[in-house]
Amino acid sequence: MSIKNAFYAQSGGVTAVINASACGIIETARQHGDKIGKVYAGFNGIIGALREELIDTSLESAENIAALRYTPSGAFGSCRYKLKNFEENKREYERLIAVFQAHDIGYFFYNGGGDSQDTAYKVSQLSEKMGYPITCIGVPKTVDNDLPFTDCCPGFGSVAKYVAISTKEAAMDIASMCESSTKVFILEVMGRHAGWIAAAGGLAGKNHDEAPHIILFPEVAFDREKFLARVEDSVKKNGYCVIVASEGTQYEDGRFVADAGAKDAFGHTQLGGVAPTLANMVKQTLGYKYHWAVADYLQRSARHIASATDVDQAYAMGKAAVEFAINGKNSVMPIIVREESTPYKWSVGEAPLSQVANQEKKMPIHYITDDGFGITAECREYLAPLIRGEDYPPYDESGLPCYVKLANTLVEKKLRTDFEV
Repeated sequence: MSIKNAFYAQSGGVTAVINASACGIIETARQHGDKIGKVYAGFNGIIGALREELIDTSLESAENIAALRYTPSGAFGSCRYKLKNFEENKREYERLIAVFQAHDIGYFFYNGGGDSQDTAYKVSQLSEKMGYPITCIGVPKTVDNDLPFTDCCPGFGSVAKYVAISTKEAAMDIASMCESSTKVFILEVMGRHAGWIAAAGGLAGKNHDEAPHIILFPEVAFDREKFLARVEDSVKKNGYCVIVASEGTQYEDGRFVADAGAKDAFGHTQLGGVAPTLANMVKQTLGYKYHWAVADYLQRSARHIASATDVDQAYAMGKAAVEFAINGKNSVMPIIVREESTPYKWSVGEAPLSQVANQEKKMPIHYITDDGFGITAECREYLAPLIRGEDYPPYDESGLPCYVKLANTLVEKKLRTDFEV
């Protein structure tokens, strides 16, 4: 039996540590050259497979591949593109299998969230029916921390660390100026349906009167009057109020506070900025001077302050994916299993893609305080280990981090027809 090549793709929003997973996959595959041939990476994710734009990672030096471990963003390009159902668009799957077959690819490693795991599952099932079986292993990745089964998701720990530190530092700024200047600060963070990132802001303060004074979760219906009363109460008691708001904050009827009225490539509602919306409420009703900030891409790309725990887990998921594949496993995703919280211990487990696909893990209600504005001690115990440890990238003499940029050399196309995506 000939040795099959592997295809790796990054999907959706990138993170500070997704390249660490890529590093784990490529380095581990190179250690098992008797079972896996070349690792091809999709140029701009799954789109690269459909367009037959495959990057030959074997042309990259061991040093450059190792440098992926501390380089943020998506080294090979990512995309927001969800394959339709087989019945709706059979040609996409036929094209995918044709490209895999043309390049002797027998392994598919898909690094992404719930939608990506759904794609990996479909490919594993349909490739069998189409006469060219592919071993498909999902690799977990999402800053939203909303994949089921896994204790946490690679990418989340570093975002959580960034948000916790930013909240703490901004709160110190506001506290020093609140007597004569800004009294309300709002930090908007990612999290469409799950409030994990917003919850991480709660790590900034340990006591009841410490910032953040208000956390807004998608899991808790937004009550305008209750919110404004809490803001006013905090300013009167503390002199200022710091708020961490999830972008997915929504009213009881399900409307997003920041609904921009558009959809993204996955059909998700495009959110338009909950922070300025809340700031306007505060200004119009209470008259307080305010500032707001949107963490946006900064929170997910901040490799300079990544969590060491997160980096280790991201690499381990990539490594485990290859080990699963060469040991005959298929249609599964490696997961992080928490064995203890204090001291923190974790191991690698697995979950079937059929159960991971398109599922969302929201914040448990017991992780949110009864008033709906804070995190409980149990939530703090869960979050705290995930942001521990520093894993700084190397810096050059100019004071900037030394991130790697790969050559990303494409292999020669073997199929005659181009594919429109």
